[in-house]
Amino acid sequence: MEILAMALAPVLIVGLFIYLRDRYEREPLSLLLWALLAGGLTTLPVYFIEVFLQGLYHSPDGVAQGAYDAFVVASTTEEVFKYLAFLFVVWSNQNFNEKFDGIVYAVFVSLGFAGVENVLYVLDGGQETAILRAFTAVPGHALFGVAMGYHLGLARFLPEERTAQLFKALLVPILLHGIYDFMLMAGEEWLLLLFIPYIILLWVLGFRRMRAHDRRSPFKPVE
Repeated sequence: MEILAMALAPVLIVGLFIYLRDRYEREPLSLLLWALLAGGLTTLPVYFIEVFLQGLYHSPDGVAQGAYDAFVVASTTEEVFKYLAFLFVVWSNQNFNEKFDGIVYAVFVSLGFAGVENVLYVLDGGQETAILRAFTAVPGHALFGVAMGYHLGLARFLPEERTAQLFKALLVPILLHGIYDFMLMAGEEWLLLLFIPYIILLWVLGFRRMRAHDRRSPFKPVE
């Protein structure tokens, strides 16, 4: 039970932080829970697709294998399903009525995925894994969600940019996630040295995106 609590604690902390950050019109808890659940459910198809993709390519070159596993197997598969979960649960909902909401809901979808994934990793790896992932993987998924939600918010309320922003809402988190995983999977020491600076960069970019959507007046949803 203690291990389970350690696995879920960072999800709850990050979720509460994002919820409270939305200072002007808090989102309904029911829809946030649906977003969280949708993100958690994506872990099932993601697992089977990742297993399939892992069997398609094997390279003796650790960097090439790391790039494939990071950008194709992990980041593309996971971010595509988070994106689809957001579109299915949130996109047409009337509560998505300001740009910052895109960030809130995308983060909750990402935290749903991260929560299930974290429980599985922590049950296998124990307390050390729980502590490590609390400061890396869970916030990482949330920050990929911030990037996705930032562009989804723009897509929702800037119809003239909708196609481009919908594309960026998928491409940007795939790239950010892929770089994160590649640093860990490539087996290169110099990349590991860059990992912590990269995490810091993700936080800086995440806060900039949140500030950019920190509005002073409500937006009318685009039908």
